[in-house]
Amino acid sequence: MISAFEGINLYSKDTAALAAFYAEVLGIPVPFEGYGNSDGAKIGFEKSQPGIIIWNENKWDKLTTGAVNLVFSCSNLDETYETLKARGLDCQPPVTMEYGGKEMNFRDPDGNSITLLEGAY
Repeated sequence: MISAFEGINLYSKDTAALAAFYAEVLGIPVPFEGYGNSDGAKIGFEKSQPGIIIWNENKWDKLTTGAVNLVFSCSNLDETYETLKARGLDCQPPVTMEYGGKEMNFRDPDGNSITLLEGAY
């Protein structure tokens, strides 16, 4: 039976560049780079925890279909916004939502939707 959630697969034509975006621009650790020749990488906060697994679509085909929206939590979204702008991310400032939390939405270099969230849903 199902025992745990492992993560979300994303497929990219440039695995190394997409992993670098998450690590260098967003500051998310890359606890596992492997499979040789940039075939894959895991983005997350610990290797043993669920994460985003990026695969080389040139080798493995593009196996994901449909819309993907990745959601990450922030303790201070206004500060995070300023940091990301300084790193060159083209994004709009955070907005306060009707539920009381703040959100900021943008896309990664492959077009996957990302939401940064301060406060619970």
